[in-house]
Amino acid sequence: MIPRRSLIYVQRALARQAATALLGPRQVGKTTLAHEVVRTTDAFYLDLQARADRAKLENPRYFLRRYEHRLVILDEIHRAPELFPELRGLIDEGRRAGRRAGRFLILGSASVELLKQAGESLAGRIEFVSLDPFDVLDVAADDATMTSLWVRGGFPDSYLAKTDRNSLAWRRNFVRTYLERDLSEFVETRLPAETLGRLWTMLAHSQGTPLNIATLARSLAISAPAVSRYVDTLAGLFLVRRLPPYVANVRKRLVKSPKVYVRDSGLLHALLDIGSFESLAGHPVAGLSWEGFVIENLLAAAPRGTRASFYRTAAGAEIDLVLELPGRQHPWAVEVKSGLTPRLGRGFHNAVGDLSPERTFVVCQGHERFAMAESTEVIGLPEMAELLANARARA
Repeated sequence: MIPRRSLIYVQRALARQAATALLGPRQVGKTTLAHEVVRTTDAFYLDLQARADRAKLENPRYFLRRYEHRLVILDEIHRAPELFPELRGLIDEGRRAGRRAGRFLILGSASVELLKQAGESLAGRIEFVSLDPFDVLDVAADDATMTSLWVRGGFPDSYLAKTDRNSLAWRRNFVRTYLERDLSEFVETRLPAETLGRLWTMLAHSQGTPLNIATLARSLAISAPAVSRYVDTLAGLFLVRRLPPYVANVRKRLVKSPKVYVRDSGLLHALLDIGSFESLAGHPVAGLSWEGFVIENLLAAAPRGTRASFYRTAAGAEIDLVLELPGRQHPWAVEVKSGLTPRLGRGFHNAVGDLSPERTFVVCQGHERFAMAESTEVIGLPEMAELLANARARA
């Protein structure tokens, strides 16, 4: 078993808040992590996907009061949103009796936006912790391991598969299951799975480019609001990221559309039928795949509350990732380059002049760290992720 950093974050949240929500995509390891909590804590586990466990909660307040002195873990909470008001009542009862922390750990496969009941019913009573796929800080960061992580992605069953072929087969089945079954749990859809699959594949082909809803709608022959709704849902399920543009006080015309990324590089490659590093190395998406891979790894390591965006002007000045870290007056600028010898163009230097960042980094595929210019440092992905993780630890 590969230890997950999120276990520490969950334990800290349970120690200071009545309810903790562990959110992340399906098959990312939430249940495994929850059982690690059970192993070290006096906890009671319920799987709301199991009919027998759902039946126990027909009268939830009566049943759960029996476990008021234990941590109760509720898995697949999105299957029972009606529980949130009941949890609020139980938490308030416990607070009056002096039990203020460590009451409930709820697991969900959707973001806060899709679990609005949690945000509304448990406001001030819940802390949210994300569980992302494996990243470079979870696994050994030598070249071979990082390449495998990039090609296969970070879902445990995909990354740990015995062969690249088995890994690709797992990811294809994952995509098929989402299209044929799982999406319907979160959005009412009348579109066939084939059309939704085409949308997801088109987003993969658009990796790292501005999101154009109108173009997608025309290509799929469906309405723009429908496309927007499904993209919202994929984002809410942690499968797609819309990276917003950085809002800067400069007298230049800025690109205003968000950039779109399939968040897990392995799913991106499965959607594009890329099964090995050899296939990826010669594919046109390789550079943008690496860019998305770097962005996801860095955001998984960044301090809570970090705001991420990109900067681009109509004239071509561009920074791939702008990080606004909590408590810092100026952002960090991160440019992503594939290969070992990065070259920086005029657009990068113009963007740095526009933003005046506190620190500027160029993340490449090597491990060397050196100054490229007076204010620009070349750094490897594991080292950059460690730098952000240390900033998170100090926060």
